[in-house]
Amino acid sequence: MTKNLNVKKEYLLQNQELFGKEIFLDVIQKSSSFPNQLNTFKNNICNCEKCDLHKSRTNFVFGEGDKNASLLLIGEAPGAQEDLEGRPFVGRSGKLLDKILKAIDRDRFNDTYICNILKCRPPENRNPSLSEIDECKPYLNHQIKLINPKLIVTLGLVAASTLLGKDSSLKDMRNNIFYYMNYPVLVTYHPAFLLRSPSFKRNAWEDFKRIRDYIKD
Repeated sequence: MTKNLNVKKEYLLQNQELFGKEIFLDVIQKSSSFPNQLNTFKNNICNCEKCDLHKSRTNFVFGEGDKNASLLLIGEAPGAQEDLEGRPFVGRSGKLLDKILKAIDRDRFNDTYICNILKCRPPENRNPSLSEIDECKPYLNHQIKLINPKLIVTLGLVAASTLLGKDSSLKDMRNNIFYYMNYPVLVTYHPAFLLRSPSFKRNAWEDFKRIRDYIKD
């Protein structure tokens, strides 16, 4: 038994040396014992205390929608209203997102799933810290795996740069297809940004028409 453990440890260390920590961590994460049912997974992690955000949260915001959705929308983190209700993208930005989804003949429970990179609200709606992302990202990765979408869409620059690991402007990332965990990813604006800057709604509509057409193909 000890010999087998030593062999496995040596193998993982060799992977880390050859391919770097990112691949090494990916190997560890893939060996996790997360449940293979979305609701069970939610119940399994909803009391998470891996980072300090649990101390200030009102609710753990897992996500909601069709568990077999072809479209997965990912934001950065819950806001104040999301924290209160335990649901992603509610309030004014959520209502705008619902209108946009309706314009492409879907809603948040119709072949669509909505979640965030972080499951708990950062105080004062600040950007997620690197340590918070590191703790929460395995949850997101497993969520993506269980939903198995046809397309991932990131909402806002923070979500896009965090998920894709790119230091680029949203303008430069729009209209390009990226990949995360072998899933295609498109980048568009956060609904809250569109409320502050309505002149960008036309660009957002072009993005969502492309999203609609990509899913239909």
